[in-house]
Amino acid sequence: PRPEFEPLLIEEASALRRFEVLPWLRLMRLPNVFTAIADVAMGYLFVHRSVESPTQFACLVAASALLYTAGMVLNDVFDINVDAKERPFRPLPSGKVGLSTARGFGFALLALGVVAGWLAGYLPIGAADPPWRSGLVASLLAMCVLAYDGFVKNTPAGPLGMGACRFLNVLLGMSAAKASAGAIVMGYGPAELLAAAGIGIYIVGVTWFARSEAVESQSWILVAAMIVMATRVAVLGASVAYLPTLAMDRNMYWILLLLLMLTVMRRCGVAAVDPAPVHVQAAVKHSILSLIWLDAATAPAVAGPGYGVAIAALLIPALILGRWVYST
Repeated sequence: PRPEFEPLLIEEASALRRFEVLPWLRLMRLPNVFTAIADVAMGYLFVHRSVESPTQFACLVAASALLYTAGMVLNDVFDINVDAKERPFRPLPSGKVGLSTARGFGFALLALGVVAGWLAGYLPIGAADPPWRSGLVASLLAMCVLAYDGFVKNTPAGPLGMGACRFLNVLLGMSAAKASAGAIVMGYGPAELLAAAGIGIYIVGVTWFARSEAVESQSWILVAAMIVMATRVAVLGASVAYLPTLAMDRNMYWILLLLLMLTVMRRCGVAAVDPAPVHVQAAVKHSILSLIWLDAATAPAVAGPGYGVAIAALLIPALILGRWVYST
């Protein structure tokens, strides 16, 4: 796929004229939305062990997808001046999508995501206990998305802000269940909090790794970010220690996590040795899409192999769309 910082190819410009929806797909970073769906699905299965209420599950998936897509759109809205200088071919600075239209679209997606979150807790079929938790987490996630896009992104706390969004996204998937017996906060116990933290910490590392992807990165920063990313294995592995039973052998789960981490570290290691933008961006894309594999490894541990295969299948549309739509 064409690196996102390169100019449009002649044949691609022709395709844009024929397929005017493509700028919108790029504005939304559509391949990435499947990673958000994988996270919320893993969170749901972590506490339910199966899809007990398809309607409730669909509302949580919709809330996650809408909030994530809103974050991608509003990210470009807030970055319009920077992109006009550094990435003039992107949908907003190139004029393919109007700024005011994109702003309205982004906030509409954000509002719909919050509504879907509240619906998940109060649906007659599969009503949650407590019912307000899904809506509250969706609202917190929406505020976190706005805070990251508008204020935190370009500060040293930027990676933490993005990690917090992913942390809340996993908790959103876990929200439509009964409060844990050993609840620490908002009805979540140590197992749920550690599983969500594992995803959040990983994204902190990925975001840190990607901070200078459009220019030459510093190798020591990339290595430090890789270390942060690698801690996800320990945190996710620790989360299942609080579960009384698993659908797979605990040692096998650890092996799966380690193997998946090795594939990410190999790609990121190439970028750390030669931190050219093309290598860093390829590593970032690989790391983001690897979230689906990570969730697919956790799902069979708590709910059985069939659910792991279903989550892994989300890679198919993500990779197909990734041929035309950039991920970063």
